[in-house]
Parts: sequence; structure tokens; C-alpha cells
Amino acid sequence: MHVLGLFGAVACVLSVRGQQFKIVTLHQPDQAAEVKYFENAFLKVNKDEEIAFLDVLLNEDESGHYKQICDALSTGFSLILDFAWSGTEVAQDLTSNMSLPYLHVDVSVAPFLVLLDSYLDSRNSTDVVVVFDKEEYIDQSLYYWLDSVRLRLVMADALNRSTASKIESIRPIPHSFAIVASAKNMNKLVSQALNEDLMSLSDRWNLVFTDFETGIFDKSLFQNQTPSLMYLKPELCLDLSIQSRCPSNFVLNEQFLYWLAWGLSRLAKMAAEESLEFPEKEFQCGKTTFSEDTKERLGDMLDSIIADNSNVLSLTGRSVKVSVRGNVEKMINGSFQTIAQYTNGKLTPEPGKQIDPIRAFYRIGITHAIPWSFKVQNPQTGEFYWTGYCADFAQKISEVMNFDYVFVEPATGTFGEKVNGTWDGIVGDLAVGETDIAITAVIMTADKEEVIDFVAPYYEQTGITIVMRKPVRKTSLFKFMTVLKLEVWLSIVGALIVTGFMIWFLDKYSPYSARNNRKAYPYPCREFTLKESFWFALTSFTPQGGGEAPKALSGRTLVAAYWLFVVLMLATFTANLAAFLTVERMQAPVQSLEQLARQSRINYTVVQDSETHMYFINMKFAEDTLYRMWKELTLNASTDDTRYRVWDYPIREQYGHILLAINDSNPVANASEGFRITNEHLDADFAFIHDSSEIKYEISKNCNLTEVGEVFAEKPYAVAVQQGSHLQDDLSKVILDLQKDRFFEQLQAKYWNDSAKGDCPSTDDNEGITLESLGGVFIATLFGLALAMITLAGEVLYYRRKRKKIKPKKRKAKSKNLPLNTAGLKLSKLDGQSVDMFNVNKTVTIGTTFKPVNLKENLTKEMETVHISHISLYPKARNRIPRVE
Repeated sequence: MHVLGLFGAVACVLSVRGQQFKIVTLHQPDQAAEVKYFENAFLKVNKDEEIAFLDVLLNEDESGHYKQICDALSTGFSLILDFAWSGTEVAQDLTSNMSLPYLHVDVSVAPFLVLLDSYLDSRNSTDVVVVFDKEEYIDQSLYYWLDSVRLRLVMADALNRSTASKIESIRPIPHSFAIVASAKNMNKLVSQALNEDLMSLSDRWNLVFTDFETGIFDKSLFQNQTPSLMYLKPELCLDLSIQSRCPSNFVLNEQFLYWLAWGLSRLAKMAAEESLEFPEKEFQCGKTTFSEDTKERLGDMLDSIIADNSNVLSLTGRSVKVSVRGNVEKMINGSFQTIAQYTNGKLTPEPGKQIDPIRAFYRIGITHAIPWSFKVQNPQTGEFYWTGYCADFAQKISEVMNFDYVFVEPATGTFGEKVNGTWDGIVGDLAVGETDIAITAVIMTADKEEVIDFVAPYYEQTGITIVMRKPVRKTSLFKFMTVLKLEVWLSIVGALIVTGFMIWFLDKYSPYSARNNRKAYPYPCREFTLKESFWFALTSFTPQGGGEAPKALSGRTLVAAYWLFVVLMLATFTANLAAFLTVERMQAPVQSLEQLARQSRINYTVVQDSETHMYFINMKFAEDTLYRMWKELTLNASTDDTRYRVWDYPIREQYGHILLAINDSNPVANASEGFRITNEHLDADFAFIHDSSEIKYEISKNCNLTEVGEVFAEKPYAVAVQQGSHLQDDLSKVILDLQKDRFFEQLQAKYWNDSAKGDCPSTDDNEGITLESLGGVFIATLFGLALAMITLAGEVLYYRRKRKKIKPKKRKAKSKNLPLNTAGLKLSKLDGQSVDMFNVNKTVTIGTTFKPVNLKENLTKEMETVHISHISLYPKARNRIPRVE
């Protein structure tokens, strides 16, 4: 308490039938104005009477209050009025033990705090930050809230950047904020709060007006905010001022003290009229007592006076204060509406309205980790917001547990590392109370559990894996030609040429060929000229076959061997062509970390100082430690156990080689750079070792990448909370319920399976042969067609040119009396001989002369039976006419 020395006492005596009614007032220095006003009001009400006041100013040392009060009471008194903000504890104990008449006068800011507290209680608010427009309200509120269980932070200052920073740094986030000010100052404070962006949680803000001029408050300051407004009813001002209109200079405490002075004046008169006995002079603390009848009668009188003026005065225990009547307004659908009224010490909602409890609010720690949590830009507003697996998870938890939240990114670090014994990042913020929950890709480790607590894991399948670029499949229109090497193609062409030449050679010189052994083959046979031999060798490569084969045994032996060569070559070509034209399965050159470590062609790297990088560093350290221990164990002469005497090191070392290769490739700064470098290596000669979940997400977005091998170094992700947090059990239960509802499987489908991977070209074996792979076949066919047309044109030109050279001279021939041939055709004479008039353009000459044959002469009997009209010639060669003797 603020205390100065004892100023003294002023004694005025009210004589009523010989009795004295003397009032002792106890007050603090900052209450001198209120006490002075009360005394003046009392004197004004009792103009014609003599009044006794004993004014006691309490000093700073509370231990001296007892002596001060006892000295004041020693001259006798009728009533003790305590004006201290929360009442003087010594006076309360003294009057309670000795049954002395005592009354505490509450002239503080309590009427407005009563209204605020009742509203906060109805909303289940456990703490509040209060900003006053007057500094003297701070002590008054602290004394009022002295025995309260609600946590509060009280301040009186302008809401500038410095003050706003202090309010924003309060942890945990208070359930409520309040501004207690006059209407004029409220406009200024609210504007400052909005400018400093303090009302982002506007539903938690409460504006309490300390005057009755709420009409001058500018409600248009609020756009999307939804604060609550609290003020005393205008009827209270009218009742206190006893006017039809509330005065502009109305002061609540002054009017209250005036009514109190009037009521106590009535009490004094009623006590005098009933001749109540009060101790006079020589009063001793701890010995002298009031009469029980006097005390009870004074209490009844006071209750009666308060009851008669209950519209302005109220009595709670031994404290008299203003009878509070107020309204509570809330922003609903863009306008303020009255939702509750405070009367008779109770807050009652309006019909059809309800007071919603304040939702819990938590600060959730988060950091960048694709696909768990990352920022994207809203294309319409341009603002960035958090999304990802953990962002959706946090949203779901907030819906189930019914709380509001804000994502908080750590000022330094990411997930958290211990630097000089202090954690930074997500873990550090959680440990110092900067955040309430951490929902991101935080790995459960023993060292982290020393400063924070983890709940049940929500993802247990993450670890480290390898990503590489899929090998680029080279396509060509003439891919079918690449089935065989160039030397093979040349060998096939050479075999064809040699075989064609040998067929012609054997057919020409073999005595048993159809050409040289006509008696054995009297029917038309294929004549293997050099051209026909090459054609036979070429067509033997086709399913149509080469046609008629040679007749000689040597020729058939050659052809049989050639056919065997053709069958084997066709089978080989067909098998390899099927393998080449079928889409290859995209397999990376390596299939595991062990294979990657054993080769040297493919480079690989990790993100600098990442969890993956630290994994390889720690594994190398473990390898070195184990090797040192094994060496000491085996080489120690004092060890007699021969089981350790082995020639080879029993543990395979590979992480040291991997770490050296990583350092040679230079670790990248971030994952994006690692994926970019991997994607640029078209020959699949670079690998990126990183978190498996992020690799799977990147593969789902990039069709060129593929995962290599199995996941290793698996570790769980879990939600973290502050040590001893009450949220731990609730979060564990919610996570188990979400697992039962398969919620996490839905998130996996959203961020991995249901992605751009469906737009990637299919790499299945059943895809079929593409036109690009067989395009060369069509081009070759079209080339053959074009070549055939060019050949046809050449044949026609050649034929016409030759016809012009051998065309005979025109002769006039008589057609009369020409002999007929055996077919009934007319004969024409040429050099005195008759010839058939065939409609041909070419003259065929056999020998030097042409002599008609008498069909009935020199013919054997067998030949006479042959009808010339029925003889058909072999279409591919001239029919040889048997020699006629």
C-alpha cells in the first residue's frame, strides 16, 4: 500500500440526545480527493447538524496500521469507513474480532471490472491483458483482483510499436484482451491497436467504457474484427444524477459518494432517534466492545437503506459499491448487437442470443519441409500460406479439438540443433515456450526428449533413400537396323552375293542341272541366270521363299546350307528386334546403397549439414570407433581369448567411402539444387541421397526421376509439445482416432499418389511398339514403291527407244488369196514365204530363212495327236520346240 504519515484528526460532534455519532475514515494518499468529496457531501446533506469525522491517512509500513487505527478509535467512534482500494486488512481483522461497525467504500474502477469479469467468466477465459487509459486505474485494479484466480497483465500506456511488441510477446497467448477507457480515449487506443495489428484475434478483444458517452465512439473502425463492447446502462446515470438526461460532466464516483453520504446521514439520524449507545472515550483495542444490540441494529438499518436505494447502491458483505447495470454488445453480421445484460450481480444473455466460449488458441511451430510443410502463394491475393501434409494435419486436429492456431516459423534454425548447449529452431521455440505445439517433420530422438515431449508418431515410414534420373531412351526411325551391327549387315549382304553367284555357277557347269540335262527334265524348268540366282538368294530371306530350286545335287546342297543360314539369321533378327522394339523397363544402373558405394562411375551427394549428411558422418564415426575397438581387442597381448584372433575385419566398411565420395561431389545447399542436378544428368550418372518422403513427393511431380533401392535409416515423425503440457494426452487420443479413421492414408494419397505422376508417359512393357521405332520400316517400304515407279518409267522409256530403232519399213502387201495356217489365220508373204499375221510390233527371226512346215509330213504318230492351239508355254522362259527329223 502507498502510505504517508498521519496527518491528524478533525473532530466534529453530532449531538443527538447527548450521544455522539463519529465516523472514522481510513484512506490512502491517492484517495484523499474521494474522502474530501464524501465529507463535503455529508456536510451538505446534514447542514443543520454537528458532525464528527476522524480522518486517518495510512502510512507505508503496514505493521504500523494497527497503532494508527487504535489511536484513532481511542477517543470513541460510531462507524469505521475504509476507503482503501481493497480494504485495510488490519481494520477488517480488528472489527471482525471485536464486532465493531465497519464498512468498506469501493470508489475504485471496480464497477467496470465487475462487468468485464462476469463476461470473461461466461466465456471461460482464464487470463486477460488489460490496457487502461489512466495510470491510477492500475493500482485500483490490482487491489480489486488481489484474491482473483484469473491471471492478468495490467498496463497503462499508448499502444505504440513498443507496447504492441510486448503484448505480442506474451506467452502463452492470453485468452482475452481488454481496453478500459473513456469513449474519447477508446477511439484513440483502438486506432493504435488496429494500426499495430494487435486485433488479429479480434474475438478475444473487449472494450470497456468508463463513462456514459459511448455515442461518440467510432464503431466504423472495425471492418472484419468482432470485438465485444461493455458499458454501464444510461439508466444508471439518470438514477444517480436524478435527471432526465445524463450530464456531459457526469462523474460516477462523485455521484456514488453523494448517495453514500445521504444514506449514512439517514443511518446516523436513525441511530440517534433510537438512542443507540456507542463507546465514548477511553476505547481500548482488544478490550472495549460494542453492544451486540447496537451492532445488529446498525446492520439492519444499513441493509434497509441500501435496499431502498438498490438502483444506485449495493452491499456485498461489508463493502458498499455502485449497483452495476450494464450491457454487452458483440459484432454480429457486420453490426453490433446486444447479446447480454448485467443486472443484480448476474450476466444474462438476451433472448435468442448466446455467449460463445473463447476457443483455445495455440502457436504451432512449423518449418519448410516438402511435402510436409511448405509455403505457396495465393494467386489472387499474392499472400503466402502454409500447406502440405502437416498443415492439413494441424487443420484436422484444430477441428477435432476445437481450437484456433497460427503457424510460427522459428527465427533461427529449422528443426532444431543444439548449439553451445542451447536448442534453436522448432525444438528451441518449444522448449522456451515460444510455441505450444510443433507439427512438422520433427524426428523423435532421445536428446530432444530431454527438453520437449513427443506424442504418438503420426508417420513411421520415413527414412533415407536414393533418387536418380531415368536413363534417356534413344529412339530412331531406323531402330530396327540397330538390331544387328554394321559388320553383320555387311556379312549378310556378302553372303547373299556369294550365294547368288555360286548358284549361277553351279547351275551353269553342273552336268546334272536342268540347263545341261534336258532329257531328265523335258518340262519347262527355271533357268538360273545370274539375275535369277541373285533374285533367288534375296527372296529366300522372305516367308514367300525363293521359288523353284536348282535341280543339280550340288546346287541343292548349296541352297540347303543357305536356307539354314537364312533361318538362323531370321530367328536371331526377330528375337533381337522384339527386345529392341519393346519398351525397356527403366532400371537404374544401381539398385541399392551398397552397389552405389562399390562403383565409381556414378557420383552422388547430399544436402549440406542435413539429417542425411549427419547420418553418414555419424555412421563413419561409428565405423571408425568399432574398428579401433576391434583392433585394440585383437592386438592386445593381455587378451588370451583366441576367438578374437581373426585375419579379416568382421564388419564391412562402406560409410567412410560414401562420405568421401559425397565430399568429392560437394554437398548441395538445399534439396531443390540436388534434384535439379540429378535431373540434368541424362545418362543417369548422378544420384541424390535425401529424405525418402521428399524424394517420393518429387518423383510424383517429375517423371524423369526414379527411386533407387529400399528405404534405410528409418525414423518416425511425431507431434511435439512442451514438457508436461496438458495437450499431450489429448493429442495422443486424437492421433489414434485419426489412424483408426484412415485419415493419414488420405493425406498420403493426396501428397504422393494423387499427383502429376498420372501425366507421365507409361513405361510398362505392355505399352506396345511405337510408330517412332518402326517408322523406318514404312520409310523403306515407301522408298521401294518410289523406286518401283522410277524403274517402271525407265522401262517404258527404254522400251520405246528400242522400238524406234528396230521398227521395219512399211510394205504394201496384198491380202488376196493368202494361205491359212493351221490355226485358220491368214499368212502374209515375206521373201516369197507365207507367215502368220500376228498383231505384234516385233519381228522374230529364227535362222536366215523361214520355211513353212507341212504339218502332215515328217511327223510322228504321237505328234499328230497334239493340237497346237492347246500348247501353253512356260511363262518365265521360251518353250523349246523339239527337233523334227
